[in-house]
Amino acid sequence: MKRKRVLVLGGYGLIGQSIVRNLIDAGHSVVALGRDADHGRRQEPRCDWIAADISWLTSPDQWTSMLHGVDAVVNASGALQSGLRDRLDDLQNRSIVALIEACRASQARTFVQVSAPGATGDASTEFMRTKSVADDRLRESGLAWVILKPGLVISPNAYGGTALLRMLAAFPFVLPLVHGQVPVGTVDIDDVAAAAVMGVEGTILPGTEMDIIETAPGSLEEVALAFRKWLGLPALVAVLRLPPWLGTCVGKAADMLGRMGWRSPLRSTALEVIKGGVTADNSEFVRQLGRAPRSLQETLHRIPATVQERWFAQLYLAIPVVIATLSLFWLVSGLVGFANLGQAAAHLTDAGFGAGSAKAIVAAGAAVDITLAIAVLFRPLASKALVGMAAVTAGYLLAGTVLSPSLWADPLGPYVKTVPAAVLALVASSFTGSR
Repeated sequence: MKRKRVLVLGGYGLIGQSIVRNLIDAGHSVVALGRDADHGRRQEPRCDWIAADISWLTSPDQWTSMLHGVDAVVNASGALQSGLRDRLDDLQNRSIVALIEACRASQARTFVQVSAPGATGDASTEFMRTKSVADDRLRESGLAWVILKPGLVISPNAYGGTALLRMLAAFPFVLPLVHGQVPVGTVDIDDVAAAAVMGVEGTILPGTEMDIIETAPGSLEEVALAFRKWLGLPALVAVLRLPPWLGTCVGKAADMLGRMGWRSPLRSTALEVIKGGVTADNSEFVRQLGRAPRSLQETLHRIPATVQERWFAQLYLAIPVVIATLSLFWLVSGLVGFANLGQAAAHLTDAGFGAGSAKAIVAAGAAVDITLAIAVLFRPLASKALVGMAAVTAGYLLAGTVLSPSLWADPLGPYVKTVPAAVLALVASSFTGSR
């Protein structure tokens, strides 16, 4: 087998990371692309890394230098929905079409595209339509192309759909579901990675389009219950089969959060895809690989759940609640400060400050509280805002201890009660700061 130099887009993503590792294990040389090359090196130090935002690379010339010495390209990049960080038409359409054109003028004549079942020009979601445009251009390119269309990918990593299933499965006491009876076909990440490597090596014939999905998909309800059993959580009290309009409302709210940088798996695109079911024909996979993709039960058996999976599932559900609670807490604190400016300033005047200065200090503190309450709602600012909450709390307590130490013994605990909130903010910052 000829050793190839392979460029992998989305190299530390859910699918890309596994493809990178499988290519390296198969003896190939890999250069991977992601927004943060340092993060990529920490995840997989055995390959070279390029730092770039794919959505900005919309002309062939911008790709030319990255293709130097490259024999094959694997596109495992993508995003579910446009938001603060992602512009799907650039990310999944213009940039990939530009890359295809650049490949035609280079020695990178093999191109493996990770697409999705249902990616057509008239699909109901922007995600599917933009994937389709790149797929169509690849078919016409003259390159040795392979298009892979995996179902709902199940991986030891948790992201997107797999994170959503873990979160639903960990819901306390009940399982809330919309469209619970639609079929949702899953696929083991290793089946996707194996097919990508075979596409690079030419074992899968060029010009192949391949759906990768289990043979007998279960319903969304059955899949979620399988995940709960896999996690080893207690039996449910009930399954709540919710009306579709409620799911629409949740999706719209998640879309709003998406514009603040939060990539919630509950956005309207995900719910629209689920509504239509995740099904496909895996016969081409069976024909070329000589076996069917793993079923959900086989996949879950291969990656047994441990305490880490249970912690993640429960925290993934809890962190949004923590963020919302802290935001509301600091917002109310700031508004109360403004509403009771004179009363709050009295503590400072008792300590010797002038009336004007005391009110200015209280107003400034209230403004800081409100600013932090708003900042924590934006994903790029959240971690810093949470640390800021803890630091400001420490500052308040220090100043209060100097100016009004008696409040430590106040029965209502105005000082004591802020300590748990500061600790909670620090804990939450470690999660919002991670990928």
